[in-house]
Amino acid sequence: MNILEIENLEASYDGIPVLSNINIKIEKGSFVAVIGANTAGKSSLLKSISGLMPHLSGSIKFEEQNLTALKPHEIPFQGIAHVPEGRHIFPVMNVRENLLLGGFVKKDSAHEVTNNLDTIFNMFPKLKERSNQLAGTLSGGEQQMVAIGRALMSSPKLLLLDEPSHGLAPKIVQELHDTLLKIHSSGVTILLVEQNTKLALSVANYAFVLQTGKIVLEGPSSTLLNDSRIKEAYLGI
Repeated sequence: MNILEIENLEASYDGIPVLSNINIKIEKGSFVAVIGANTAGKSSLLKSISGLMPHLSGSIKFEEQNLTALKPHEIPFQGIAHVPEGRHIFPVMNVRENLLLGGFVKKDSAHEVTNNLDTIFNMFPKLKERSNQLAGTLSGGEQQMVAIGRALMSSPKLLLLDEPSHGLAPKIVQELHDTLLKIHSSGVTILLVEQNTKLALSVANYAFVLQTGKIVLEGPSSTLLNDSRIKEAYLGI
């Protein structure tokens, strides 16, 4: 069963095309990556799903719901959470407050919000230790934990991750790798956009290669990891 279906997606900024003829199907419970160079259109793809692209055509269906007919603030209520590139946490609010903001779609279920907060603190013990610390004073890796934790507070069916490893030290990237696998194993479908090709293909089951706004290659991650074109273009082998 497909949880997300994108057909003939075209997107542009002020008449400048950034995505062309995008067709993607994501099965429920899968872990899919989109890889490609900077400016390939990866972030624009996630923004299109979240309703943040100013001009687009084509079809984006989530559990048969037409997302293009919804306003951006309505999409999280469908079960989609978006962790944007750059994290965009609230620096002058503490960790706990940032996380609770992610539970706004569950505002009518205080019990679920409390349970989700406990789950995130168990997943990220450092955040529990720093729950009263201003988010802006955290390290880059800790801020990424806050951004991901905030998204998980909404109990998403689909988690959109935009360049989560950007700017992180190698050791933290490895921790991120383990965290993403843990989130996926909990039953969350993940669509990961990453410039770190090795990370993306090591966690995802299936991947698409985006180049100048077009999908030029797709397949199981293990296959792409051994593809000579991927090795040469993205892995430097």
